[in-house]
Amino acid sequence: MEKLTKQEEEAMQAVWQCGSGSVKDFLDAMPEPQPPYTTLASTIKNLERKGFVSSEKVGNSYRYVPAIKEEEYKKRFMNGFVSDYFQNSYKDLVTFFANENKISASDLKEIINLIENPKK
Repeated sequence: MEKLTKQEEEAMQAVWQCGSGSVKDFLDAMPEPQPPYTTLASTIKNLERKGFVSSEKVGNSYRYVPAIKEEEYKKRFMNGFVSDYFQNSYKDLVTFFANENKISASDLKEIINLIENPKK
């Protein structure tokens, strides 16, 4: 799966948020500053070409739906990220955030609790 650009990820966030819709629907769901309509339309077409969204013609316009679930994209993206930047070590990832003061001791305790007591 291709890594999405920042612009494509922002568009996909709107698609996932809406569930389905037109370019106008996605534009309305995006935070300010919103991209121009034509830019978003091109981005959505690129996402369709890459297999992230599918479309169906409805009257004179298109209705788009996500072709991949948000959780699936996150999982694949994070696996690639950890592999590329942390030699496939989640321990190194957590250590990095701890050293950068981006994760607290209470956060780590919650993570340990989730590991020791996984939801079934």
